[in-house]
Amino acid sequence: MSSNLPKDQEFLLPASTSFIVFSLFVAVMLNWLPWSGWALALRPDFVALVLLYWCTHKPHRVGVGIAWLVGIFADVADASLFGQHALAYTVLAFGGIVLHRRVQMFDLRQQAMHVFPMLLLSYAAYAAVHWQVRGYVAWEYFLGSAVSALLWIPMTLLLQSLRRPRRDPNEL
Repeated sequence: MSSNLPKDQEFLLPASTSFIVFSLFVAVMLNWLPWSGWALALRPDFVALVLLYWCTHKPHRVGVGIAWLVGIFADVADASLFGQHALAYTVLAFGGIVLHRRVQMFDLRQQAMHVFPMLLLSYAAYAAVHWQVRGYVAWEYFLGSAVSALLWIPMTLLLQSLRRPRRDPNEL
């Protein structure tokens, strides 16, 4: 089966539940990579990026509840303050679901510009919790949201190419 969908309708491609779970699992694994120094400040939140992708492309499949569960899992996995990631991912998922039609109207560069404020708001939720616990937040903390927005284009292209049906070699 070949896909003859125009570029602006690629969000209609099917996505299995196992593929969604696998992509979120890979994102969690990428978040566990060891980072240090400036790389730590520039580290994108891969889980937030993949979660936002699914909330904007399949809002009926991945929503606020899934974002909260993934956030609780990320809190346990990172040994961070319980609920920190859950709050940030829930805010992000809400923004992605509310704006999913608007995001889909634009090309990838413009989508990245729409995704950036949502990621910034998610990082602001992290920062608010961090500020309440430790009393300070460095400005470098927000650099990860800019790097995440820059990774929106390659990540979207990768996930769309993996969702695209493969051409049958026996088909004429």
